[in-house]
Amino acid sequence: MSSYSIQSLNLSKLFGRRLIFKDINFNWTERGIFGISGPNGSGKSTLVKIVAGLIAPSSGKIIHKNSGGEIIPEKLHNHIGFVSPYLVLYEEFSAWENLKIFAKIRGVNFDEEKVSYYLTQFLLENRKNDLVKTYSSGMKQRLKFIFALMHSPEVLIFDEPTSNLDEEGKKVVYKIINEEGTQRIVIIASNEVKDLELCGEVLLLEKFKG
Repeated sequence: MSSYSIQSLNLSKLFGRRLIFKDINFNWTERGIFGISGPNGSGKSTLVKIVAGLIAPSSGKIIHKNSGGEIIPEKLHNHIGFVSPYLVLYEEFSAWENLKIFAKIRGVNFDEEKVSYYLTQFLLENRKNDLVKTYSSGMKQRLKFIFALMHSPEVLIFDEPTSNLDEEGKKVVYKIINEEGTQRIVIIASNEVKDLELCGEVLLLEKFKG
């Protein structure tokens, strides 16, 4: 795995006149599990969307670098795997078809062996040919992890990663997060205590309200 870093420089975000957060600075390097915490409405999802390049900050900058230098925002999606409750799946297709479509959209090889491995890890192998509309909310959440992992990204961003999961599903996700954190940068946005216990460092959004 190449070296990777994410640096935040005086990052601030407003929606209209409402301040979400102000002057966030951090420098996360190479590998480890990093947390973003705060109560509902504190800006966790907003911050991870900025880190992922999905929305722009009001001021300040996020800088992604790897061994090849700084990564331009238009290329960030090649380096990031993203999981959140608000990501949409193709309900009228099977899990297997969804993953094939995802690989085609990303322009990456569909590695059947790797995908089968993750389907087994996330307890979905025996349901891979079922339409996603027949899945429970927890099964859909686990499927999203495979979307995030299948192209071997340098950064994994998990917004409320255990949302909709039962205890068995949480155990699977925690195991994967711990494994991935030894290889790459993993970012968890959550206010769940057990989620944050996985993190070596936690950014508390309450400290950045101006």
